[in-house]
This record gives sequence, C-alpha cells and structure tokens, in this order.
Amino acid sequence: MLSPISEPPNFTSTNKANWSDRTRLKAQATLAGQRRGLRAFLPFVGPAVVASVAYMDPGNFATNIQSGAALGYELLWVVLFANVTAMLFQSLSAKLGIATGRNLTELCREHFSRPTVAGMWAISEIAAMATDLAEFLGATIALHLLFGIPLLAGMLFTAVTTYLMLLLEGRGFRPIEALISALVGVMAGCYVLEVLLARPDWGLIAYHSAVPTLSSRESVVLAVGVIGATVMPHAIYLHSDLTKNRIVPNSKAQAREIVRWSNREIVLALSFAGAVNMAMMIMAAAVFHGGGHQDVATIETAYHTLTPLLGGASAAVFLIALLASGLSSSVVGTMAGQVVMQGFTGLHIPLWIRRAVTMVPPVLVIAAGYSPTQALVLSQVVLCLALPVPVIPLIMLTRRTDLMGDLANSRLTTAVAIAATIGILILNAILLWSVVAGG
Repeated sequence: MLSPISEPPNFTSTNKANWSDRTRLKAQATLAGQRRGLRAFLPFVGPAVVASVAYMDPGNFATNIQSGAALGYELLWVVLFANVTAMLFQSLSAKLGIATGRNLTELCREHFSRPTVAGMWAISEIAAMATDLAEFLGATIALHLLFGIPLLAGMLFTAVTTYLMLLLEGRGFRPIEALISALVGVMAGCYVLEVLLARPDWGLIAYHSAVPTLSSRESVVLAVGVIGATVMPHAIYLHSDLTKNRIVPNSKAQAREIVRWSNREIVLALSFAGAVNMAMMIMAAAVFHGGGHQDVATIETAYHTLTPLLGGASAAVFLIALLASGLSSSVVGTMAGQVVMQGFTGLHIPLWIRRAVTMVPPVLVIAAGYSPTQALVLSQVVLCLALPVPVIPLIMLTRRTDLMGDLANSRLTTAVAIAATIGILILNAILLWSVVAGG
C-alpha cells in the first residue's frame, strides 16, 4: 500500500525551501532521472545512518572490549553475523515504512489483538529502558574520565545536551541526520587510529571472522551481549518511522526505486558500523588480551590500561569516540522511545518528560554503586532477549501483499529472515540454559 501522493511544495521568494524540503526535491529529481551518480544517491542518505548509531552505542563498547580482552579475536564472527543480520532486518523495516506510510509499531497496533500489543509494548519499553541505560552511562563515563566531571553531574549534562540536539527535529529531518552523521564520523576516525596503533594480528582476524567458536559459558554470554548490542530492537522500530514520510512515492515504480536506494544506504551505513564494531573488538584483543590484560572488563579499566600501553593520546581518542557514541545514541534512543510509546499506545508524551524518565535507571545504577560497564553488558543481554518482539511481527507484516503490494517479501527473503530469527532465539535459549544450569 503506497502512501498518499504528496505534491512537492511550491516555493516562492517569501516561502523558501528548508534543508529537508530541498532534499525531497532532489530525491524527486533523482526519481525522474535528472540526477546521476553520487548526486542521485545523497538525497536518500540519512535514515540508515541514524539507525546505524544503534550499532555503535556504548553497549557495543562494553561488550566488544570485554569480549576482546577476555577472548581475543574469538567472537569476531559474532560481530559479522550480527551485522549481516542487522542489514536484513533494517532493510525490511525501511521497506515497511516506504510501502505503507506507517511505522512498525503503528501497524502492530492495527493488525494484532490488544493483549498482544500490550505485551509487545511492555517488553519494548523494558528494551527502551535498557537502551537508555547504556547510552546515558556511556556518555557519562566518558565525561567523567575525560574531564573529571562527577558521574551524576555528567548525567545531567548528557540529558541537557541530548535534549538540545533533539530540538533540531523541529527544523526537519535533514539537520538531525547531518548531526548524527558528523558524530558517526568522529567515532570512525577515532577507531581507525586506535587499530593502527594496536597493530593487530590480521591472520587471526581473518580466521575468527570466518570460523564460529564458542569455547565457554562466558563466551556464550558475551556472544549474546554482542548480538544484543548490534541488532537493536529500537533501531528496527525507528527505521520504519524515519522512512515512512521522508520521500513519498507517487507510483509503484517510484516506491521500488526508493527501496533500492534505501537498501544501498543500509548496506553502506551498516558496513561502516560493522567495521567500527570489529575495530573495537580488534583493538581490545590486540592490546589487552595480547598484552596479558585479559581481566580488563570495564571501560574505566580499559582507559587506564590504554594510557601506559599506547599512550595518553590513544586513551583520550578512545574516550572521545565513547562520548560521541553516547551523545548520538542517546538522541536516537529517545527518538525510538517516542516511536514505541506513540505507536503502541497512541499517546503523545512531551519530549522533555520522556528524557527525564529515562534518566531514572542510570541514576539508580550509579547511586547503588553498581559497575557501569557491567550494567552496560547486562543491558545488551536484555536487548537480545527482547529482539524477537519487533523482528517476528516485522517478518509477518512485510510478507503480506495486502499491506506491501509489489514490495512484499519474496519467499527467499522471508525464509532467510526466519532462519536469522531462529538463530537469535537459539542463542537466547543457550544463554538462559547456561544461567539456569550455572555453567
């Protein structure tokens, strides 16, 4: 089902197009065959970049550093598997928004029973709290280690800063996309430098990227945490919302073309995110595991250990990447929380209230004296356990021709998506069994 036809705005000297409107006009020019190459692609770049932040958030720092330090390069294959799986589910989510003009939560509310929707909402809100916990703690830890700001004061600074960043949404979709892209660029640049300084073993990297290995209960828990930190429930919900009205097709052919551009952006953005994720684990494996510091299990310890091993500049670069990650992912997490709340319930909560409520879990963690990094890792395990909630309905909805029309999943796409979901469920079951069995 295509969205209602939207005519491009008629701009006059007194009604000038803003950045987002100009992007829409350029996208329409691409669809009309008037733009080629990179100029044709750029108007469609944005949604996947925003969603990709979920794959480089502080939870990724925590799980990748702990995994690399404890197990070396062993779990690189998990990062690769999770990233390819993420591409599949993000492409389905983006396609859903383009084809229907509605997001995943709205369609769930329309097509499933009230008890089912209520359960989905409850689990999704728990996942949203776990997401906010990771993002808040990441930026707060970075501020504390970089500038000596107390943790609670750092949390307040993070809350205010992300709220101000979110106000850019009032200027259309393009400014917030540009800001997130800049922060992603900072993270990537920092980790390119970190890997160059670490001098990893490229042979072991190639081997463990291709050969699945789970050598212990600890590796199982960390593997599930890596998947939870990579394939994020809130990113799946959000992507359909980012695409639903961004570029509105006025024909089936245009809808198919927009999906093709969207898929190209997803592959590019998530390949980029996957490379950053692998760089995190590679750095930890090369510096900590290879250097006899397998017990590095927290971000704080990683920072203090990096200083004597690679120098103060390397440690500062690490924290700058963490700060960029925390701020950008906090913005994206709040956007996704709004989508979950409004889509499942139909209620609209002011942004500042949502931002204030999401501060509660990290405040409690810090006030209780619990290890922030351990809280980050556990939050990613929670996210992995919650992941089937958006994924299963996404597969069910995107295979329906009455909703998707010509954009409905092929049998092969549905089969691959189901297989990936089963893989995630198996890992969840292994985790639960290992916890119950105690080893």
